[in-house]
Amino acid sequence: MIKFKFPAKFALLIFTLFHFGCIAQPENNGWQVLFNGKDMTGWRELNGKHKWEVKDGVIVGTDVHGQPNGFLCTEKEYGDFILELEVSIDTLMNNSGVQFRSRSTADYLNYRVHGYQMEIDPKPQKWSGSIYDEGGRRNWLYTTELNIPGKAAYKNHQWNNYRIECFGTTIRTWVNGIPISHLEDAEIPSGFIGLQLHANNPTDPPGGNQVRFRNIRIKTSNIKPSPPDEIFVVNTIPNNLSAQEKKNGYSLLWDGKTTKGWRDAYTSRFPDNSWQIKDSELSVVVSPEGEPVDGRDIMTKKEFGPFELKFDFKLTKGANSGVKYFVGDLGQNKETSKVTAVAALEYQIVDDSMPGVTGNRTLGALADLLASQKTRLHTKRTGEWNQGVIKVFPDNAVEYYLNGYKILEYKRGSSEYLDLVAKSKYKDIPAFGMAPKGHILLEGRGKSVYFRSIKIRELK
Repeated sequence: MIKFKFPAKFALLIFTLFHFGCIAQPENNGWQVLFNGKDMTGWRELNGKHKWEVKDGVIVGTDVHGQPNGFLCTEKEYGDFILELEVSIDTLMNNSGVQFRSRSTADYLNYRVHGYQMEIDPKPQKWSGSIYDEGGRRNWLYTTELNIPGKAAYKNHQWNNYRIECFGTTIRTWVNGIPISHLEDAEIPSGFIGLQLHANNPTDPPGGNQVRFRNIRIKTSNIKPSPPDEIFVVNTIPNNLSAQEKKNGYSLLWDGKTTKGWRDAYTSRFPDNSWQIKDSELSVVVSPEGEPVDGRDIMTKKEFGPFELKFDFKLTKGANSGVKYFVGDLGQNKETSKVTAVAALEYQIVDDSMPGVTGNRTLGALADLLASQKTRLHTKRTGEWNQGVIKVFPDNAVEYYLNGYKILEYKRGSSEYLDLVAKSKYKDIPAFGMAPKGHILLEGRGKSVYFRSIKIRELK
């Protein structure tokens, strides 16, 4: 047998390198451990005074009844990153979440934590992985109502893997490897990571419920986005078309700058006296009293069959407009002395606070036919931007969305639909709303509604 004899110092170096994993795992492939499994070094508690402790390598948060939302937050801030962790929550707890790109500053509600949050939701609505704007700001930015298959990703009574990717304005989330949310947003470029303990609702069981976090790690260098997928994209950047929206087949129906692709509903020209483009927003020209100066509708030059339409809109006080679809040709190159309302299927856009606005004439209704199922939580205040979505499928099923919530659905040609038409002002119009294709129209006869980010993809 041949024996090798090493100097004592060299033998000690070899033992040390292997003992601490420096040779076997060089820099852990770029991942940084955010929780050491022993204590809360590198973390700080903000806002509500709940109970945080470390047990068996797990951060355990226990809610304290009567306390506001509380957060255990990293001392460091992060911009672009990939974050992974595992979460588990008691089913009696209201909900929890993982904060990211979040902040706590004196100039915002006396250090109230605010920023993006990836939802942890044990309730039947199954919104885990959705993105919320925490801190009393814009509320929900992306919910699983826009990505129904994602509802099944999170599992109660077990550990779930959470993944967040932030690259510039692109924010994406996964639960157990399933893509849940895709948000394009430029509001906050960097901030801390945080773990939430939610305030109790009055009807919640009093205290003692827990949420648990473990295996928390982050990667900030030599990172690249996951491959694109096909889930719905919420894009709050004005008139912007993201790479995934393009891949998913979307195009800008209005370019945010010109009148290209649009014309007067009754003539071949664009009604410059009725509509204006200002600050990348499209709106009706109004008098000092707020009334439309000319009151003409505009519509696309192109006709569309089944489609998915996204549009942002902002209401003013007393605003009244709508998005109509499957509109027929109303007489191109033919001037009229009297502009009348276009009879067509419509997504109602209106200030619900006006007198007489009820039922199937409220915001999000199938105008004059079917009321929407929206609630107070689905709407934003006057002067804030909303996102509307109309989906018309090849089988004639139609869905309306408002700010991430499905608020209405019906099927063209169904017995229920035909009954609605028979009882409406459209009853004498043959085959009302049944055209296989048509123009998309924006109403211009009411007080101002502002539009932007109008996008469409055709469905086959």
